[in-house]
Order: sequence, then C-alpha cells, then structure tokens
Amino acid sequence: MNLTLKIWRQKGANDKGKMVDYKVTDISEHMSFLEMLDVLNEQLVNSGDEPVAFDHDCREGICGMCSLYINGEAHGPDRGITTCQLHMRMFKDGETITIEPWRAAAFPVIKDLIVDRMSFERIQQAGGFISVNTSGNTQDANALPISKHDADEAMDAAACIGCGACVATCKNASAMLFVAAKVSQFAHLPQGKVEANRRVQNMVAKMDELGFGNCSNTYACEQECPKEISVSNIAKMNREFLAAKLCGQKDEA
Repeated sequence: MNLTLKIWRQKGANDKGKMVDYKVTDISEHMSFLEMLDVLNEQLVNSGDEPVAFDHDCREGICGMCSLYINGEAHGPDRGITTCQLHMRMFKDGETITIEPWRAAAFPVIKDLIVDRMSFERIQQAGGFISVNTSGNTQDANALPISKHDADEAMDAAACIGCGACVATCKNASAMLFVAAKVSQFAHLPQGKVEANRRVQNMVAKMDELGFGNCSNTYACEQECPKEISVSNIAKMNREFLAAKLCGQKDEA
C-alpha cells in the first residue's frame, strides 16, 4: 500500500515543531506500524535527511516505550494494543496517517515523537513500592493467604506498563488511571497495607505537583489503555486516599 504520513518534527525541547508530509510506498499490510516507520527512516537516511526519532524497545507490547498518537488516537485505531503491536492492515491504501507525540505539559517533547515521561518515574519514587525488611526474618510471600478476588484485582492493576496513553487521551492530561493502577496493585495485597496511607497521599501529591490535570470522568483513559486497566481502580484509589486523610497520618517524603 502507498501512504501519506503527516509527522510531527521537532529538533529539540526548546525548538518550534511542525507537521511534515512524507510519502511511503509498497508497505505490506503485514508490517507493524514501527516497521513502517523503519522503512520511512531508511528512505530518509538514504536521501541524506534526518530520520524521524521515536521511542521503542521490546516491540512486544511490554515496555510501554512506543507511544504514538496516531490519527487522533493513542496507539492508533486498534484496541488493547501498543503502537508496536499495531499492524498496517488497520489502514487503507492511499490513506493519510497523522502521527504525533503525546500532548501533555507533564510530557515535554524531547525530539520529534519522543517525550520525556520521567514524571511517571517521579510518581513511582514517591510511593509506588513496598519497603521490605531484608534482615533474614522476612515471611515467605507464598505463606500469606490472599483471596483469589484480591489476587486477580492486584494482577489486573499491575498490568499497567506506564506508557502514558491515559494521559495523552485525556482532555485534562490526567494521570489518575496510572496512579490508581500503581496504588491499587498494592492496596489489594497484605504486603501493601503497612505503607498504604503514606503511599496514596504521597503519590497523589506528586501527581498534582508535576502538573497533571484532574480526572475528566469521560473514561477515555480506559478506552485507550493498551492493557485495558479499569477505571474502577480510580474509585479504589479515591477510597484509599479518603481513608488515609481521615486517619490523619502524616505524609512522608
């Protein structure tokens, strides 16, 4: 198939960007979207032009690096997949495809289609972990009884790969689904109970500090999430947050 690509090009974080048109030909419908971009970049390099910079790593839908806004949708027109799992059979011959980076103040553009998602890391560092006593007196996790419901809920929340699609697709650039998934995966497990109050307060505070918006309640985040994380996790986080505030436990850095 032959396609027209309208791609956001930006030399650096402090430079002005613009949409640039490119033509690609003889694209197989069996190619992944990133393979199509590889073809474009090979074409650009051979002609002496700067290749398009875009994030990618595992190309198996695991790492969350390949985050592109394609034709106005996070990760493109398919559902339950990341950009690297998107195949060209989802597009038609002669189609024009618009490719942009995530658009959010908390995700500044580094170059072309690459954005800085360190804000997610900072939220994780604020509380998305369990402090484990490694003195030799730790209890075997397999010895802790956990209901199947709680185990399933924790695993579903832990499926979040931190790609940022929820932020990119939200009109308020809210990170509520991401933070809720990270809070919920621990809130359902006994190992996460000890630090639960500190965790939810610190992570929500860091989210607000980094400039993410409020939840729009449109559920667009769940719709575009490649791991189909449920917005019920946001309700779980809100309950955890309210309980922590009522307990009056002080936040800890």
